Amino acid sequence: METGKRINKFLSEAGVCSRREADRQIQNGNVTIDGRRAEIGSRVLEGQEVCFLGQPVKKEEEKILIAAHKPVGIVCTAEKREKDNIVDFFRYPKRIYPVGRLDKDSSGLILMTNQGEIVNKIMRAGNMHEREYLVTVNKPLTEPFLRGIAGGVPLAELGVMTRRCFVEQIGKRKFRIILTQGFNRQIRRMCEYFNYRVEALERTRIMNIELGDLALGAYRPVEGREYRKLLELIADSSSLPKF
Repeated sequence: METGKRINKFLSEAGVCSRREADRQIQNGNVTIDGRRAEIGSRVLEGQEVCFLGQPVKKEEEKILIAAHKPVGIVCTAEKREKDNIVDFFRYPKRIYPVGRLDKDSSGLILMTNQGEIVNKIMRAGNMHEREYLVTVNKPLTEPFLRGIAGGVPLAELGVMTRRCFVEQIGKRKFRIILTQGFNRQIRRMCEYFNYRVEALERTRIMNIELGDLALGAYRPVEGREYRKLLELIADSSSLPKF
């Protein structure tokens, strides 16, 4: 019978990074257990010392969740070698990491937390949680384009077909879209399939949490009724680390 806790889960629960990011950090040699380099699948036993980038990892007891307004140019990673990483940009006083990603060329709402369980429940595509975006493209929208985007788009380079989704035109070259998936650069790829180029992309909502009038580069706590509603929405969601 296996004992201890998998190292990626240990790091996630300690608020260091997501499980997926933890695996990358382990592969890069940035994690040790009792002074020895950790490996993917290593387990942490009671009393063992885990270090990340040479610093002991202590579990943060306070549960933190913030909503942040990411500018274009900031990268959604906790990797310190990335000079524009989101953790250093927002300079939150306690250790947190981003919930999923918003690509470097996009702006808008990103959640940051130290709760691995919440990350997995929000991000796992099978849980069908909504994300809403405003998209501006390089030429006037057409009815065939809007129907095509909403009906599902084959992304050959990823080997997937996007789910049907809600799309609403709100300007000559601007539309609103609600997705329940988060493939890499999904909206940009969907538009490229129809020979459109995204000029601006802003995420305005994740589930019940809205960007609202939060200033660019600012953040706020997710708490009270908003936080309780989020917990209700993810109560029956799978927390398996499958993104």
